[in-house]
Amino acid sequence: MDINHFKHQEITEKIIKAFYTVYNTLGYGFLEKVYENSLYEELLLMDLTVEQQPQIIVNYKGNEVGNTSLI
Repeated sequence: MDINHFKHQEITEKIIKAFYTVYNTLGYGFLEKVYENSLYEELLLMDLTVEQQPQIIVNYKGNEVGNTSLI
């Protein structure tokens, strides 16, 4: 994968770096929420603005079929 082809190269590099930092620090075997919280913290340490699990409305062919508050 050539990172020079990403539309938002600089932020993409930071996100990938944060992912590997979290994974290399924690290893495997934890629940998804542990990795989510750790990635959130790592991205904050990189001075990025981060929002965890924002609410979104999902539409299918013009009809609302769900939103994240239903999960």
